[in-house]
Amino acid sequence: MRFALSDEQRAFSRALDDLLAGARVPTVARSWANGDTGPGMKLWKRLADLGVTALCVPGSHGGLDADPADLVVAFEALGRHAVPGPYVESAVLAPALLGAVPGGPPLAGIADGSTVVTAAAPPLAPLALDAHAADRVLLLDGTALSAARTGAARTSVDRSRLLFEAHPGEELGTLEPERASRALDLAVLACSAQLLGAGERVLADSVGYAGSRRQFGRAIGEYQAVKHALADVRVALDFARPLLYGAAVSLGAGSADASRDVSAAKTAVSAAAYRASRTALQTHGAIGYTEEFDLGLWITKIRALVSAWGTAGFHRSRVLAAVTAAPAAPVSSV
Repeated sequence: MRFALSDEQRAFSRALDDLLAGARVPTVARSWANGDTGPGMKLWKRLADLGVTALCVPGSHGGLDADPADLVVAFEALGRHAVPGPYVESAVLAPALLGAVPGGPPLAGIADGSTVVTAAAPPLAPLALDAHAADRVLLLDGTALSAARTGAARTSVDRSRLLFEAHPGEELGTLEPERASRALDLAVLACSAQLLGAGERVLADSVGYAGSRRQFGRAIGEYQAVKHALADVRVALDFARPLLYGAAVSLGAGSADASRDVSAAKTAVSAAAYRASRTALQTHGAIGYTEEFDLGLWITKIRALVSAWGTAGFHRSRVLAAVTAAPAAPVSSV
């Protein structure tokens, strides 16, 4: 069976790329990292107008009630352009959590981008991202959902990700375990899509640089060591992409294996994107370390997202548990 994006999904991806290509996102990310959220919130509103913040909001609340594959398309674009802000928490996790609470608040503000929400959900996400820019902070502790009070700020390797301790406040309700699990799986899926987009971006930048940077009278991309390293990244990303979209299909279908598939995707995409970032740094050399060079925005974001929404060890363990829990095939006596 062949899976491919629909015409509408491809058009959505092109629209996001066109908007973000002209939005000077690296400048926005640096402003966000320095505490100025103004440019980032203007970009938030523009992305909301394209429907990014409404994807997971039910149609009855003014949202799009989109398929998980649509979510992957959007968040891959966000990763490709290193967009800062709590998009996973506000556009993905919050609608899933608040929509699962009986008598929960209306979600129209999330859908139209006027309300920004962040959340902590230990152990996957023990800290709340960018709580200083959020209107509401949530805390999911197991299946118990509460409003949260923010505590001390923590720094991230990605300076555009400011993390805050979250302490329980007013109780909002208790979710069914299946609803809580699906909400977290959607967040992991969106994070994985960001990683894939970031990995694709640093690979494209590295290929372009290898073709223009010359040493000893030749473009460095002509040397086998560089050429093979970049090819290995291409293979890793190409193998990770089907796992990501397969997990989206699994989630959309309500498969019993959805959690396993999401963890497999996060593991593969994290490894591929991290390889892309290391190869990009090796290809660019010392300039890749400098704060002024845009490549660093993607390298640090990849490093942060690799361990966001579950470490590699957590997701490998979940895949292993799912695989080993499967009933064994009958053993023939012949």
